[in-house]
Parts: sequence; C-alpha cells; structure tokens
Amino acid sequence: MILISRFDNLHISGISVAIPSKIVPVDMYNDLFGNESVAKFSEMTGVKSVCRSNAQQTAGDLGYEAARDLIKRKELNPAEIGILVFITQKPDYRVPSTAFVIHKRLGLSTECICFDVNLACSGYIYCLNLVYSMLASSNADKALLVTGDTSVRTISPYDRTMIMLFGDCGTASLIEKTETTTTASFTHRTDGNRFKAIITPSGAYRNMGASKERVEWSDGILRSDYDINMKGMDVFGFSITDVPKLMKEFMEFNQTTPENYDCFALHQANIYILKQIARKIKIPQDKLPITIDRYGNTSSNSIPLTLSDRYAGTDPKDIRIFMCGFGAGLSWACADLVINTADIYPVLSTDEFFGEGIFDVLTDAERNIKSG
Repeated sequence: MILISRFDNLHISGISVAIPSKIVPVDMYNDLFGNESVAKFSEMTGVKSVCRSNAQQTAGDLGYEAARDLIKRKELNPAEIGILVFITQKPDYRVPSTAFVIHKRLGLSTECICFDVNLACSGYIYCLNLVYSMLASSNADKALLVTGDTSVRTISPYDRTMIMLFGDCGTASLIEKTETTTTASFTHRTDGNRFKAIITPSGAYRNMGASKERVEWSDGILRSDYDINMKGMDVFGFSITDVPKLMKEFMEFNQTTPENYDCFALHQANIYILKQIARKIKIPQDKLPITIDRYGNTSSNSIPLTLSDRYAGTDPKDIRIFMCGFGAGLSWACADLVINTADIYPVLSTDEFFGEGIFDVLTDAERNIKSG
C-alpha cells in the first residue's frame, strides 16, 4: 500500500537560498587524512568543496536571510504570511523554537502559526506536505517553509567519512493558494526500527551523562557521543533499495514515467547514490541536476538548493518536478508538483548573523540578575 496526499490550487510561488560565504575545498583536509584518502573520498562522493558558516552564524541566520530575500523579491507584506515552519536539526536554542526568532526578525503577524520541525534530508518534502495540508484546511493564503542546517557543528573533526561531506545552507519557499488549476501529490515512508542508522547519541535529554571526550570507535575514528554517527553501509543500502522502490511505486500510482518530468530534484546524498538511483529509475542525465560537488550534502536544504542552482535566471516556464528526499529516521518521501522557473531565485552568499540573539550581549535585566 502507498499513502498519497494530493492537493489542488496550491503551489510553490518562490524559492530563495542562502549559503555562507566561506568555501572549504576538500583538499584542505590532505594534511589531516592524507592525499590519497581525500582523493578517494572525493571520487566516491563527488564532493569537491562545501560551504561553511562562520563561528557566529547559525541555521536560523541562514534560513532568515533566505526568507528575507524571498519576501523582498516577491514584494510581500509580512502580515500576509499565515504559517511559518522551520526545518532544522541544529536549532539556535533548545528553547524557544528557532521559528519564533525568525518570526520576530521578519516582523510577521501574531496571527501567524509558527513552529520548528526536527527532520533532516527528507524534511523538505515532509514539511511541504504539512504546509500544503495546513493551507488547505485554514483561511491562511500564504506560508513560508524555511530550512536551515549547520551540520558540521556536531561532526567530529576527525571523522573522514562525514566532515568533508556536509555543507551549511538555508532556504525559504513561499507556498500559496492559487486560482490556477494545479495539482501536487506527496508520499512518505518511515522506518523507526533503523533510528540508530544516523544518530547523535547525546546532547539532548537522553544519555545526559555521556563523556565529551573523543575516543577511538571500532571504525578507527575519534568521536564522542555528542558527535553524529552514520552507519554508512546501512544508509547506502537503504538509499539504493528502499528509495528507488518508493519512487517507482509513486510513479505507478500517478501513472507517470521519467518522460513526464522536466527535472528529478533528489537529495544530494552522494554522487554514487544518485547514479545508482538514476540507473534503477532510468532517469536521463539531463534531468538530474547535481550540486553535491560544490555544496556537499546540505540535509533538508539540498532540494531547493539544487533547484536554485539549476534554474535561477533561466527562461520563465512551468516545469514538472519529481522530488525525493531520504535520510535520518530513517525516513524518505517523494513529491510531484509544478513550479515556474521565474519563481526560483539565485543562490546568495552571506556572513550575517543575529547579534541580538547572542547571550553575551544580553543586559543584566534580560538575564534577570539580582543586584545588590
């Protein structure tokens, strides 16, 4: 059985993307991991460089910059936004949700529904479905779906399997009601039995007493329980079996083939996984844009980032897109929808951060410090 969500008269009417200005080429790690090891990694994953945020820059900052750019380009009144959802696994704070900080910075209405969602590489599609559902069942007309992650913050600097793979990014998508006849459909799958496949064991409220000292794990890599750990072969197997299986079932349900789509916007996990999926689904090379080479794996950001990289500045036209995201959970999802390329904006780079949100600059009154 395949579960399907289908919506009419709702569409993505804008996509903006923000990346940090700092570019880190993978050969920067030659001294740490050795030239041969780095070259082999780059060949297997396709990654040649990644974008890295500065010390003060957060996932919230990157998502905010993308959202601000989108609001400016679409000439929106912030009061028009009835829903704001922020997807991240690297929030600015434990409390409150980063969505509230973005809400404040954008000057959105108190009538706006606002919250975070903790999802990774499947998050963009999961939350598109969520936002479409909320718009369809409410009198809100417009919603912002914002993504942001700074994955490197919980990766051991000695982890040769991950530290060169992940890049930082933020995106914003405007979803709104339209009188134009359009249909979007979604499907999702979840396997909580494999929750340990991609996990950061400590840092929240379980395993609170774990040591922060990095020790050598069975794979020879120095990590602590506060560093993310990925069972590479398990995730690889999942990505080239479960994911294309769902893609095929989704197309069968929608009575489509790869010829019906202008673009396959897939999560940029690594180049080898993308090639294996393309082979199994028979995706033409010109319909599969690749961005992992320049940006790395950017988690929930990778699909809108790939669309921006591919279509921003091209001739305006409607394109039918097959989206697929997959990762931690384990979770995977597909979408079938139409976007006009005129609504996909160029990737911007930024070093901006929210100074007001840094604890060191709070006043004594804001800290509730008793004087005398």
